[in-house]
Amino acid sequence: MKQRVISAIVALILIIPFIYFGGMVYNVGVSVLAMVAFVEILMLKKSHKDIPIIPMCIAIAMLIFFVLGDSIVFELNYVKIILLTLGLLLPTIFYKNDKYITKDAFYLIGIVVFLAMAFRSFIIVRESGIKTFLYLVLIPVITDSFAYFLGVKFGKHKMCPKISPKKSWEGAASGLVFGTIIPSLIYYILTNTFSIKILLGTLVLSTMGQLGDLIFSKIKRENEIKDFSNLMPGHGGALDRLDSTIVIFMTYILLRGVLF
Repeated sequence: MKQRVISAIVALILIIPFIYFGGMVYNVGVSVLAMVAFVEILMLKKSHKDIPIIPMCIAIAMLIFFVLGDSIVFELNYVKIILLTLGLLLPTIFYKNDKYITKDAFYLIGIVVFLAMAFRSFIIVRESGIKTFLYLVLIPVITDSFAYFLGVKFGKHKMCPKISPKKSWEGAASGLVFGTIIPSLIYYILTNTFSIKILLGTLVLSTMGQLGDLIFSKIKRENEIKDFSNLMPGHGGALDRLDSTIVIFMTYILLRGVLF
């Protein structure tokens, strides 16, 4: 517990200034996190640890290009997709003895596309304003906290025992209730505006946050690991800390103009 607390405090001290000031410094920080997440995913399968340096560098460069520039999903740009695809497929011609094959290329393409969507959303949300960012960040924190503590106390019915044995339907329901009401009140305090649409939108985001947590838990189960990395002792890696937030941010972007 002491290690978790110390890691969390250190992380907050380092991260809060980036979030507060925003701008290019924040964007570069997000791109660094994207690279960390790239390594975490790449290390999931032993068969992908030995991908040659050139395609690895191409993948990382394209990831940074997508995160710092326009997203390939939120602002579809076929030129960027073509560059990514050809840049990772063409090198397969020049490697012998199956050192780098088309399956590896498509694996890297998938990683880049997913992480581009995930971490570009952090930049888009921050550009929406610090109040919106704070409101969205608090949704997974509040949802997960109440789901955990009330789930431990009242949970009797397992939700997804093969994916996350400790999660219960009682905990999920508790997290959803408090993860909707409290962030909605915080949104009102921050913006002095409130509507049924905001309440409904927060409900959807809280739900998606819990589903996002299960998605990343399933990835870890499939790869027989507890954490994506040990970046934050006691907490795990970047993807361990940002799993729910990633899905919430992407969902928020999809719902902008509809519920927000």
